[in-house]
Amino acid sequence: MDDGRLVVAFHGDDGRRRLFDVSALPLPGWHTALAAAVAERTGPGGGLRTFAAATTGWGSLGRLVRFLGTLPQPPATPGHLTAAHLDAFHTHRARTAPTAALRELGEARMLFTSSALRGLVSAEVLDHVQRRLPAPRDAEAPAGDGTKRVTTGFSDGELARLLAALRSDSAKIRDRIRAGEDLLRRYRDDPSALDDKDRETGGLLEQMATTGRVPMPPGTRNPFSSERQELAGKLFLTLKDLPPLMMLAAALSERNGETIKELPLRHRVLEGRAVELVIVKRRRGARRWFETVTWEIGAPGRELHTPGGFYLLLLELTARSREQCGSPLLWCVWRNGHGARLKTADADHVAPFENSLSCTSLLPTVWAANRSRPLLADPQPDSTSSGGMSAGLPLQVSFNRIKTSMEVRRTKRMGGHLPSAAKSNTMQVLFRNYLSGDPVITSWAEEVLGEALVDAEQAARRAHDQAVRATGGGPRVLPGPGDAEALTMSGLDADIARQTAEGSLDTGWTACADHDRHPLTQQPCQVTFLDCFHCGNCLVTRDHLPRLLGLLDALAQRRRELSDEVWWQRYGPAWVAIRQDILTKFTPAELQQARTEQPNDALLDLVENPWELP
Repeated sequence: MDDGRLVVAFHGDDGRRRLFDVSALPLPGWHTALAAAVAERTGPGGGLRTFAAATTGWGSLGRLVRFLGTLPQPPATPGHLTAAHLDAFHTHRARTAPTAALRELGEARMLFTSSALRGLVSAEVLDHVQRRLPAPRDAEAPAGDGTKRVTTGFSDGELARLLAALRSDSAKIRDRIRAGEDLLRRYRDDPSALDDKDRETGGLLEQMATTGRVPMPPGTRNPFSSERQELAGKLFLTLKDLPPLMMLAAALSERNGETIKELPLRHRVLEGRAVELVIVKRRRGARRWFETVTWEIGAPGRELHTPGGFYLLLLELTARSREQCGSPLLWCVWRNGHGARLKTADADHVAPFENSLSCTSLLPTVWAANRSRPLLADPQPDSTSSGGMSAGLPLQVSFNRIKTSMEVRRTKRMGGHLPSAAKSNTMQVLFRNYLSGDPVITSWAEEVLGEALVDAEQAARRAHDQAVRATGGGPRVLPGPGDAEALTMSGLDADIARQTAEGSLDTGWTACADHDRHPLTQQPCQVTFLDCFHCGNCLVTRDHLPRLLGLLDALAQRRRELSDEVWWQRYGPAWVAIRQDILTKFTPAELQQARTEQPNDALLDLVENPWELP
């Protein structure tokens, strides 16, 4: 209790604090149980251990209780709650905030299954909240203005343009502050060595470095003038510098925006090669918010390309503001204190994400659109004209899209091997939240699969060609009539021609000229009937066509049951021999006639081991 109010004090793992006033909610009969449940959810063993997570959970709870309080017959206590009440709340949220409805039901599930409330609500309610909640992942979500907000990753071209723009703007910020520091150093060394303009600017920089205050440039009286903003930017990072720097940090480190906002000052440099620091990784469960990472520094001058080198650069750029505000976080910037009616120097320098991750708006898409060279999305097919392409629209930029794109890039770099590609998430989360449905990874996977199929087919053709050379030149195809006289005229021995015409030499789908003498081993044949298609003893006449066509149909059915890799390895050489060396020797009319005589049983099961059948 605090001054007659029932409040829950929150102190998160991220160092932030807040008081949640339960007594301000309707339904007084719920207050004691709700306070205990909130304390459990936000306490040391709960799942809401950062300021943002606890605030989001509190907001969901408040909306639920306030909705229940507006009902004609509200549940006065937790025991009066029914499943119908929860369905009505879901319907209400689905109509007003469809993207948040399922999330708030999920928070209600955690609330009612807590030890503080589980024994107070009915078994019907517990069963209802623990049912499976569908959570489809849409490629696009509606924005506040009714348009579609893109949530998938960037294309390769869009990502390349974005990274180039981020590095370009970050380099300008770096060069600007380093030039100001150099002028300040030269002024301190010998003011008389500077020309009048640099001496005047150096004096202003000296005042800024000493006091942290940004004075009015000569000839200006407006504290919001562009001249004063420009002067501040000579030594300090400003709020407008944050979007390109933070997004480049997210891309290089392959971390989400929340982690980037909370990068710490504390770190270790390992032998000049890497930086070690402890970062915040949210949504991992109780007592699992922190992770130790090691980031490569890279060669001098390459700080815009490596996460460790860029982190050290950011420490350099934010050093003066950090001296003024004393924050333990990386991001410290100068803001115009006149806008907030602030009078002290340290109030001009702040860590914008120290109190809340959402207190400073970054607006990445606005940054992309307002550059001197705006970033544009790839042109899309224009539905209004046949075959035309629409002009490129402004690129929609967000930390989520950057994270998705970097996850896709790393997965491609690892050859699609998810155990190796999973870095800051589990394989399941990586696939479900980042890779599944992304057009870039889908296109890449189709390309890789197509290349794999081509490789498999070529391997089957090479295997067939090698077997043909090793076993006497492959099957001997005898087109035309299958009688003994015609076969003898084709060059067969008269006795073999007679036996072939009678069918006494038939095997599974062809005939064998000498079963007791394999061309390779000179011993009785030990291979399967599928290997006959590469053997020099194999004889094929027009009478064999119906069975061969039936075998092709059976192989096609196997292809639907097995993976392409297994199918090509097991059946590919025989399929190539039939399609390439046998069927091409017969006319379309002969093949059409054979199709009408095709048997129902292709006998494929008889030549395989039972454990190999799909």
